[in-house]
Parts: sequence; C-alpha cells; structure tokens
Amino acid sequence: MDLSNLKPAKGSVKRGKRLGRGQGSGKGGTSTRGHKGAKQHSGYKRKIGFEGGQMPLQRRIPKYGFKNVNRKEYKGVNISLIQRVAEQRNIDKIDPQVLVEAGLISKNAMVKILGKGTLERKLEVHAHAFSKSAIEAIQAKEGTVVKL
Repeated sequence: MDLSNLKPAKGSVKRGKRLGRGQGSGKGGTSTRGHKGAKQHSGYKRKIGFEGGQMPLQRRIPKYGFKNVNRKEYKGVNISLIQRVAEQRNIDKIDPQVLVEAGLISKNAMVKILGKGTLERKLEVHAHAFSKSAIEAIQAKEGTVVKL
C-alpha cells in the first residue's frame, strides 16, 4: 500500500443533492425551497432575535440599571490569610506579588486588605486599599500600611 492507491472506505463518501437541475431529477422547480416568501430567494437571512413579526424579547423587556465605568474591582484578602502566608514563607513584607505567588489573587488584580482574623506579628503590608479594621489591626502590632 502506498499513496497512489489510497481511497476512502466504501460507503463513507456520499454525493451531494443536485438541486435545480430539471424536473426529471425530482429536485427541480422550487429546488426544495417551497413556494413564495423570503426564504425561497437567495441571500435570505433572518435578523438576530426575529420572532416572525412578534415584538422580539429584547424589545419587550424594559431597560434598567447602568454600568459604572469608573468602578474599581478589588480582590478582598483577610488579615487571617496574610498571617498564614507570612508564617509559611517566614517574611515580614506582604505585597501583591507575594499574594500572587501564594495563589490568593491573580497577577493583575487590585488588592483590598480586610480586617477579619488576627495578626500575631509585625508586618509591612502593601496593597491598593485597606479597610479601617485592617489598618487598626496592622498598626496595633506596630506594622506599617502602604497604599499603592
């Protein structure tokens, strides 16, 4: 066997229907498109959401709400998680890069430190935002808070 005698398996390749090739073929005349209406013509394309003339769903339902283009999306990280990361890695400085390596945030996420949990060591914490309770907890252990 070589490339010169390759061919598809028997019965696997079928010929397409030959439409519009005369009445004798059984597929002449309207070429299986039926009689009259837009669908019989070439180039017919229904609008997205078209419901046969009935008012489409996207126009029946009222508009509401808005998207605030200035919204900043923060990923919240609690002090308890920061404490755990600091203990595991034995470090005194926590910044977004350390949190990315620990798998707590994605690399482009903005971080907000939240105050749930307790802190047992002095830490220097760098983040984009802090809650009041988080600032108090960090400063109570004589740590420093650095806003990025």
